[in-house]
Amino acid sequence: MKVLLLKDPKEDDCGQDPYIRELGLYGFEATLIPVLSFEFLSLPSFSEKLSHPEGYGGLIFTSPRAVEAVELCLEKDNKTEVWKHSLKEKWNAKTVYVVGNATASLVNKIGLDAEGANCGNAEKLAEYICSRESPALPLLFPCGTVKGEILPQMLKDRGIPMESITVYQKVPHPGIQVNLNSYYAKQGIPASITFFSPSGLAYSLKHIQELSGDNIDRIKFAAIGPSTARALAAQGLPVSCTAESPTPQGLATGLLLALEAPRC
Repeated sequence: MKVLLLKDPKEDDCGQDPYIRELGLYGFEATLIPVLSFEFLSLPSFSEKLSHPEGYGGLIFTSPRAVEAVELCLEKDNKTEVWKHSLKEKWNAKTVYVVGNATASLVNKIGLDAEGANCGNAEKLAEYICSRESPALPLLFPCGTVKGEILPQMLKDRGIPMESITVYQKVPHPGIQVNLNSYYAKQGIPASITFFSPSGLAYSLKHIQELSGDNIDRIKFAAIGPSTARALAAQGLPVSCTAESPTPQGLATGLLLALEAPRC
């Protein structure tokens, strides 16, 4: 059964995207098409903040891109050695919160210990943070231009100080239309399409509607998390599946149930 995932391919230690491998175990023939590109912003300002861990109670990462922004800061400002020998340990003396295993893995790669990886979304992470502490110093939150307001609002309501800095913005991937055209021409209408972010949905939906035509009702639409599911619903599209967790296993289980379910 052919399914389409609108995300970047990411090879793991086995040299294969974990979503391709996991869905394959369930009998799905998955294809990945990237719909987002990223531009990094405010890196000098972010780099300066990273150089002063004493001013913060910890870090919050809700996306892999925010962790990549840290890596770029270290590379551009020649701070890699300083990070290894002092800054990393100073940040590890504080708490580093993350959403999802993919983000946690990148955080670990830059030498930081992560907490909250099992929180599948920002709302659950906010609940976790609120249950843990109320630091005197603000938590540093590098984020994108389009960030959910749930986490900042929940922390504010609980009196937990937080300082956000916008370090990246999402832009449409230049190859969306060409890649979707090629997929539909060769593979036909997929049984399911999974969206991985509200932005990815916004950038690709028009092309999908045009290519699918009257057959769009045959497609089961899936979301990697609740914010993407809400964006799908706001477009008037039925959400057949929301992954229980933003992981290959969570998506595979949800798709299996959705695609086995009889149509009403």
